[in-house]
Amino acid sequence: MKLLFVGRSRRWLYGCLAAVAAVAIALGTPQATQAVNWLDLLRRGFEVYQLANLSDPQEVDLGKQIDQSINQQVRWLNNRPLNELVNSIGQRLAANSSRPNIPYTFRVVASRDINAFATMGGFVYVNAGLIVAAENEAELAGVMAHEIGHITERHVVKSLRSRALSEGLLSAAGLDRRRATRLGVELALNLPRSRQAEFEADQVGVRILQRAQYSPIGLPSFLQKLGRRPQPPAILSTHPNSNERVTRLLQIIGPIGPNDPLGQGLNDREYRAFVESALR
Repeated sequence: MKLLFVGRSRRWLYGCLAAVAAVAIALGTPQATQAVNWLDLLRRGFEVYQLANLSDPQEVDLGKQIDQSINQQVRWLNNRPLNELVNSIGQRLAANSSRPNIPYTFRVVASRDINAFATMGGFVYVNAGLIVAAENEAELAGVMAHEIGHITERHVVKSLRSRALSEGLLSAAGLDRRRATRLGVELALNLPRSRQAEFEADQVGVRILQRAQYSPIGLPSFLQKLGRRPQPPAILSTHPNSNERVTRLLQIIGPIGPNDPLGQGLNDREYRAFVESALR
């Protein structure tokens, strides 16, 4: 009985803290002439707490709904070799991430734009144009590791929570899942993430690459090539300056000596031959 009481007390305490935080936020925001509805603020506080603490199954479930909506807006590439390549790289990276326990789904989008994106619950999308633009497997793996970094650090969940607060998606009845799904699609496809989130995903991505024994130099190498293009590709339009990212990435990786292992995936010729053969 004592242990049960302690567990309930803690849950009540956490809930109260969440509610108090929501009330503080609300009171810190200039209000119109309406009176403060304290019960509504408390209910909203509990909903914020719940959204901020989605369990893995809840996050995956919401991610599936977002994925189904994305499926209605984009076309998947019907190319078995490229789909298998992306899935093989992705599963290898995911197994070496900090969240290997959730199911990961990797899809190839039939678009020539150089882009990749991800949403909550383990869903990663890679445009065919990015696969073609990469010079080797390490570069492709670098971009995918960056996207997995967004998932492991729950960046979409945090962005959704922030937007849900500002747009009133949280109510006494709970989270409006239909509107939350719509917003999740928008966050995945169109909206840039914060500079902090992008730099964090870069840092996490490098660690994933190293644990998966891919060359971590693949990510900064790819960004450098994109930055030299006269027309910046789609993937750079929603990210911080590529030169700044490259500088930070090289600092994280550190100097590579002549006797240091470079990691796998740097065979340009083998990769290009595979991709060209798959596209014939």
